[in-house]
Amino acid sequence: MNQTSTAPPQPHCAKSDAGWPTLAIERSKKGGLVEQIVAAVTLMVGRRELRVGTKMPSVRQFAKCNGISTFTVVEAYDRLVTLGLLSSRRGSGYYVARSEAAAPPHAAIYASPTAIDALSPDLYSGVSDALPVGAGWLPPELYGEATILDAVRQAMRIPANRLRGYGHPLGFAALRQHLAATLSEELYAVEPEQILLTHGATHAFDLILRTLTKPGDTVFVEDPGYSNLLSLIRHHGCVPVGIPRGEAGLDFDHLARQAAATQAKLMFVNTVLQNPLGASLSHAQAHRLLGLAEQFDFWLVEDDIYRELTPRGEASLAAMDGLRRVIRVGSYSKTLSPVLRVGSICASSSLLPELLRVKMLAGLTTSEINERAVYHAVSARAHRRMIERLISQLDAARARSIDCLAQAGMAPLARPRGGMFVSAGWAAAATPEWNGKVIADLALQSGILLSPNEFFMLRPPETVWFRFNVAYSDSPQLLQFLKLVRPE
Repeated sequence: MNQTSTAPPQPHCAKSDAGWPTLAIERSKKGGLVEQIVAAVTLMVGRRELRVGTKMPSVRQFAKCNGISTFTVVEAYDRLVTLGLLSSRRGSGYYVARSEAAAPPHAAIYASPTAIDALSPDLYSGVSDALPVGAGWLPPELYGEATILDAVRQAMRIPANRLRGYGHPLGFAALRQHLAATLSEELYAVEPEQILLTHGATHAFDLILRTLTKPGDTVFVEDPGYSNLLSLIRHHGCVPVGIPRGEAGLDFDHLARQAAATQAKLMFVNTVLQNPLGASLSHAQAHRLLGLAEQFDFWLVEDDIYRELTPRGEASLAAMDGLRRVIRVGSYSKTLSPVLRVGSICASSSLLPELLRVKMLAGLTTSEINERAVYHAVSARAHRRMIERLISQLDAARARSIDCLAQAGMAPLARPRGGMFVSAGWAAAATPEWNGKVIADLALQSGILLSPNEFFMLRPPETVWFRFNVAYSDSPQLLQFLKLVRPE
């Protein structure tokens, strides 16, 4: 292991007969001792510090050396056996059974992988038992479960005469009208006929790429930026070109040079609460971006799915441009529930018919029942109060998460101005043996889903950082793991 990697835990007490070292256990964390032991042993097995066939110390030896109860050790060993990392031999003790964790028996119908990538089902399904620190969805209790369930029940009362059609290709009319009224009041004037409903934001991106690009075209993206978008652009045969973005905004000089050299067709950008950084563009930066798009003749696709989580008055490319060169993409997955899968495209009256044609070619229509459910939820009187409560809860969770990550020596890449993400990491240089992807794979074996910097970047990462979902990032289980893998 190189000099930046974490050394195995060193003994702080007299060695037991088995020579077992003391683990870095924090007894002040209530209910976390078992999780800490499981995470530490899983990490040691994953890094081959404990080889297959190695005999573990007895329950009594482990408890004595670490100053914990035998009941805690028994529970931890039992959990490691369930994970498939240890095996129990009657009269002999516990042994390392394999070099990676296996799915517990009850999860046989959903076998979690032992390595993770940007398209891993674990990051999206919500089925995995792992702590979803790297996921892009919030706990159901934060959305207002009762309101959403009531909206779904109302949507299921769809009139019988609506069951014999596919639904309107533009999407459920009442929801488009509601969205048009909301946008016209808060951002810019738009008609319902300028709105196309989609199966979420990613479906919207796909339709835009199908409509405006052909294989070989250059597409600008933020670097770091939304991970799935990079894969989608490549899938369409286009060439993603990264424009560096940090807390201070986009690198406009780099963008101008690339625009002059490549004749890009379009650029995807998060104006507010950028994923993964949580930063927002200023009005001046938004004006400069619009100027460059005009000068070099490329479309701007404004990924605006976090707009409801930010205060009014933040910059909006669509509002500044009037949908002449800007295509606005929205979604309800961050403020309602991702399972509803409803997004939207707002575009000029001249472009929307072609987007509609492509939508019908690729899949006809979208789910009217889902769109009805979203309409009932967002038109309810309690919706605005729910959003305000969600913002307040995320603000508190973000502060706790930043404090928790600081205890593991991690600093934010940017101070988020709201939203659900914090990206944070260590200043130590990444190496082939110690990098975000390696650590994320070890975390998965410890029951933690992480999203490493490699998922979001086109440039080779120089350091190690992760995007953390603040709703899950103040966990003792996560803190213990990060302390184990942090650089010296």
